[in-house]
Amino acid sequence: MSEAIKKKPELGSIKVDPSGTVQKTEGVNYTIYSPRVNDLGNLYFVEVDSNVCEGCGECETHCPTGAIQETKDGTRSIVDPAACMNCGQCLTHCPYGAVTERVSYVSEVFEKLKDPDTVVVTMTAPAVRYALGECFGTPVGTYTGGKMQAALRRLGFDYIWDNEWTADVTIMEEGTELLERVKHGGKGDKPLPQFTSCCPGWIKFCESFYPDLIPHLSTCKSPVGMLGPLAKTYGAEQTGVDPKKIYTVSIMPCIAKKYEGLRPEMHASGQRDIDATINTRELAYMIKKAGINYMALPDEEPDPVLGMATGAATIFGTSGGVMEAALRLAYEVISGKTLADPSIIAVRTANGINKVDVDVPGFGPVHIAVVSGLDNAAKVCEEVRAGTSNLHFIEVMTCPGGCVNGGGQPVDPSIMEASVFKKMVAKVNKRFNMRKIA
Repeated sequence: MSEAIKKKPELGSIKVDPSGTVQKTEGVNYTIYSPRVNDLGNLYFVEVDSNVCEGCGECETHCPTGAIQETKDGTRSIVDPAACMNCGQCLTHCPYGAVTERVSYVSEVFEKLKDPDTVVVTMTAPAVRYALGECFGTPVGTYTGGKMQAALRRLGFDYIWDNEWTADVTIMEEGTELLERVKHGGKGDKPLPQFTSCCPGWIKFCESFYPDLIPHLSTCKSPVGMLGPLAKTYGAEQTGVDPKKIYTVSIMPCIAKKYEGLRPEMHASGQRDIDATINTRELAYMIKKAGINYMALPDEEPDPVLGMATGAATIFGTSGGVMEAALRLAYEVISGKTLADPSIIAVRTANGINKVDVDVPGFGPVHIAVVSGLDNAAKVCEEVRAGTSNLHFIEVMTCPGGCVNGGGQPVDPSIMEASVFKKMVAKVNKRFNMRKIA
């Protein structure tokens, strides 16, 4: 920790909202609430506010599991948290801002940043740095990673560690596991095809609707699932910090990562591996709340212990990125040859199902699929379940296009600006439903 980082910023003037407070954050209502593992079973991460809902049904259209249903008055409601994959696509597509987040660790994170006895570290996903700038006026998709690292230091985070570091670990582990499954012909406890395991919405979907396919999931944790315990073991050792003083903050483009962080399995370090999860919108709120001029910040690098990464890690945020990165490793290990062009563009997928054969010298064609969206994932799962799939490797991303379009990213302002005609129709329908005679 450099001398410049050691000194905590002056955050004492920041008013921390108590639990239960509803806070407007980048156009979305959040309830300040920091749940614990025991709360997970009955916890709603997103919810439809019936007082704001106009019954247009847009959220229902974008729900991949049917968790959102119409109520008697025509408004929509999430019927059961078990049916919700926490992807937040309902939230990002609601033209009325009626879908809210019910979990926010922002107040707790501010309190930890103020505490001189707590060492607060960041674990930031690749996709966040491509969207955070939008909250400060940059064009959509502008990379502001250097400013993001600088802002995190100004907020008082003691170590800026990066999810891209463990994305590289995932590449090596998942690629090696695929090689083992291929080597054994998909027999025994190493069946083929192998599914990726990075996306928490997809993992919950598989566990809930296709539990018989769990053996097909990669045994790798997600990158943040790896970085949490590494922060409190290897990171603590390298920095000389008592692991009990480390407070890990996962910063994600995703709402479902809040669910993942609370999973009871996440205690490999002997403590909670992930203490808090916030998303891109919440980070933007914190930066603004602290009065930091984001666009005036210099570009800075993450801290080296758990902050270095390759370009392969960066593409994890797009659909097809995990597949492409793992295939690079598998190709070179199987063939003993270096790819002339490391970009395997054929696997990049914006939507739908993309099946591709990649010819590997010394092996032959590797049959792969990149799946965007859980409705498409269900189609592929049915093929695997029926034994009709010839695939070796399948990547699934819950959010269309991947993490860059996650439920925790900045909401497109044009979606929030529903046309006058659409609003009028929605209100007429709502009134009609409310006046129905049973």
